[in-house]
Amino acid sequence: MIVLQLAFAGLAFLIGAMPFSLWVGKFALDKDIRDYGDGNPGASNVIRAGGLKWGGVALMLDISKGAAPVGLAAQVFGWDGFALVIIAIMPVLGHAFSPFLNFNGGKAIATTAGIWIGLTLLTVPLIGMIALTFWFFTLTKSAWATMFTALTVMLYLLLSGASFTLITICALNWAVLAYKHRHELHTLPELRLFHDAEYPGKV
Repeated sequence: MIVLQLAFAGLAFLIGAMPFSLWVGKFALDKDIRDYGDGNPGASNVIRAGGLKWGGVALMLDISKGAAPVGLAAQVFGWDGFALVIIAIMPVLGHAFSPFLNFNGGKAIATTAGIWIGLTLLTVPLIGMIALTFWFFTLTKSAWATMFTALTVMLYLLLSGASFTLITICALNWAVLAYKHRHELHTLPELRLFHDAEYPGKV
């Protein structure tokens, strides 16, 4: 069983490492999406390069590569504990450090949503979506909004009495997100209300 779970974890990493957003940009748009926005090989830059249609396709693919392997492990095979922790974090690590991109990669937000769909179906993703919307409109930097969203999810898991497995996955997931956003977190978070009041002409 352990050998099977380790092999499945490796497969989850490879699935997560597939740069679907980059491939959508290349084959559907004939563009390198890393030339747009922040240079990130993720769905947001597919939207910038080709609009909502192809951006939506890329987003669904990046979510699915987290949801599919983790959903199989948690919901179908019923795996838990250390094995599920390793399997669940693998798609996020694959996306963030893809061997297809010389171990570079995206910020893993969509794939994070995917693994939590696999783990909890709609519960945590719904809470995460509400929290991300709140923090995005509260703080000036999206990186800090992402970090506070992850902390909100962790707080929910702790207060709801979630298993140690889920709490551990959340902590590891938070660490990967923090590392991928590290360059944007060098300044303290600012409230959008005060920032807009100080610079009323800035949108």
